[in-house]
Amino acid sequence: MNRAELADFLRRGRARLTPSDVGLTPGTRRRTPGLRREEVAQLAGMSVDYYTRLEQSRGPRPSRQMLTALARALRLTAVESDHLFHLAGEEPPRRETTSAHVRPGLLLILDRLHDTPAQVVNDCGEVLAQNAMARALIGDVMSRPRRERNLARLYFLDPAARSLFPQEDRAGHARAHVATLRAVAAARPDDPEPAALVAELRSSSEEFARLWEEHEVSQRNRATKRFLHPVVGLLELDCEVMVSHEHHHLLVVHSARPGTEAYERLQLLRVVGLQDMSPSTA
Repeated sequence: MNRAELADFLRRGRARLTPSDVGLTPGTRRRTPGLRREEVAQLAGMSVDYYTRLEQSRGPRPSRQMLTALARALRLTAVESDHLFHLAGEEPPRRETTSAHVRPGLLLILDRLHDTPAQVVNDCGEVLAQNAMARALIGDVMSRPRRERNLARLYFLDPAARSLFPQEDRAGHARAHVATLRAVAAARPDDPEPAALVAELRSSSEEFARLWEEHEVSQRNRATKRFLHPVVGLLELDCEVMVSHEHHHLLVVHSARPGTEAYERLQLLRVVGLQDMSPSTA
């Protein structure tokens, strides 16, 4: 691990960004350009002390999960992300199939959607990035270990995930998760990721196994979804899915038409902000 080079790379990456670049409020009294250390730490989900020590060339070796979070927080390109891993003495992640690295341009769009819940997922359903409104709506999925960020796994194995939806909608969500995953698994028969997920869910969930045998296929696309939020109540939102074919990434946006009750409640949710809720998923 090259601590001095890593520290310099982090400092320079932080200096080139502004709060608006990453969806944060600029605030006042900024004596130096770029993000503050506490802002990078917030975006990466780490303590300010830990990040400060990395910038001062005295921190411990970051884990691969932490390096991925730093690359996302600093909006690094794929090449820059690989360089970060090399400086930390780690082999960069492989990108032959799906990748956890989200392009800076896609993250920029996500950050600009400051009043609308939005998140980036891969086609297997793993959540790769969320904006503040998505965290306010469904919880901070990115705070979970990577294995626990998959939408289908959470829906079938974590009872709290279903509490986000009205009882009468839950069977439809279950069917959609299975049909989407079946299409992905068939499209990438040599990819171990969807195959492993299917095997796990078939052995762990009777409902998933039963629906899998029905052989329905579909893809993530626009729809209307209803959410049961513990603070603002029922939200009926339009779901739009925009596809980034690189690495099979999808930008999922939930919005409400102005003038509707859902729109008013979404505005209230923005004021309420992030709640200390268990990170369920949509």
